[in-house]
Amino acid sequence: MNDDIRALVERYSQPVPRYTSYPTAPHFHSGVDARTYARWLGDLSEYGSISLYLHIPYCDRLCWFCGCHTKHTLRYEPITAYLKALYAEIDWVSAKLDGRGRVTAIHVGGGSPTLLTPEDLLALKTKLAASFSIADDVQISIEIDPNDLDAGRYDAMAQFGLTRASIGVQDFDPRVQKAINRIQSFEQTRAVVDAMRSRGVSSVNLDLLYGLPFQTQSGLKSTVESALSLKPDRVALFGYAHVPWMKPHQKMIPEDALPDKYERFAQAQSASAILVEAGLDTIGFDHFARPSDSLAKVARMGRLRRNFQGYTDDRADALIGLGASSIGQLPQGYVQNITATGEYSKAVLDGQGATTRGFALTPADKLRALAISTLLCTFRLSDRDVSGFGVAGKALMSEAEAIALTDDDFLVEMRDGVFSVTDQGRPFVRTIAARFDSYFGQGTARHSAAV
Repeated sequence: MNDDIRALVERYSQPVPRYTSYPTAPHFHSGVDARTYARWLGDLSEYGSISLYLHIPYCDRLCWFCGCHTKHTLRYEPITAYLKALYAEIDWVSAKLDGRGRVTAIHVGGGSPTLLTPEDLLALKTKLAASFSIADDVQISIEIDPNDLDAGRYDAMAQFGLTRASIGVQDFDPRVQKAINRIQSFEQTRAVVDAMRSRGVSSVNLDLLYGLPFQTQSGLKSTVESALSLKPDRVALFGYAHVPWMKPHQKMIPEDALPDKYERFAQAQSASAILVEAGLDTIGFDHFARPSDSLAKVARMGRLRRNFQGYTDDRADALIGLGASSIGQLPQGYVQNITATGEYSKAVLDGQGATTRGFALTPADKLRALAISTLLCTFRLSDRDVSGFGVAGKALMSEAEAIALTDDDFLVEMRDGVFSVTDQGRPFVRTIAARFDSYFGQGTARHSAAV
């Protein structure tokens, strides 16, 4: 790494949000409650499209790198009790929708949703089918932990209608795996991919991480090459977010074994280069997809979107989150459920909504949300993108021009009314996006490194 690149990393890799929403979750507040959410659900169009996210917040092992809301359990009884509460919330949401909308996508995440028994997984699908209008061509994805699986669970996922298997890999190096408490062999992962494809699942996504303890460029290169041998349709290459102040179990990770900011940057760049050389398209700043995959297709058409699952081809009008800690996104704003499973269960079993906080979007918020999302998805922003906001849109483009005029590091440029992130600036696009964030720096929120 030459001195110029090191200087850029030093200046632009400071902690910033991941921008899976705008405003970001630390700015959600209790002024948006279940009554607000019920009203927003009631305002959805009769013919609108809906994406469902169902959160299963349990794991039978706790991976120390994890930043999700989850709990460790070796007993199934808490999961049985939780599913009863989840069904109650499904009933509550369904009643508020009163037949409006059609479900075009379902994502089951966690935690480890593959902990569910085959009987419970199929019962969940039956419950969803009875509660919502589900499109015949609905896209269904499930987050998979290879250590949970057996033939019965594979068959149940196929019967559930799974169209995309999302498999967590992280890293295949045994030393790295031990340091993050995620023991998972290449052979296990290959068996999952083979089992899914043999059951007709057409798309496979693999999640990889850089910036992990004891990780090196050569070790990550080996992991990426092994992952590519499985011929995934999509690969997500995330930077490990070390946030022990939020996730105390991350204190189990030896901080002195974490790569520094320069090594993290080098790992990201070298891994990305391998993926591109293998024929995958770059999608945003941390996803990759085969040109034939729907994610690559929407990216080429300029229709890529970003939500709480990252980059997506999901075009639904509303994202409805179900389960403890789940976040929903509606035209009016964001809602988030109670995080603690006990409190969540009590609320929904008492017939109440589970919403504990959220954010109602103003026109100014919607403008900046569009600008940030467009930058992260396309690396450019034009007058045309914000023309629907009139004078406010023009003022924002004036901000963009000022940012370009004061940029001495050639990260952005302004030409013919188009603000663009240069190739040199792309690794730092989150930091660039933060320049358009009116809320950034307000409050006490802490974020992960930008690279």
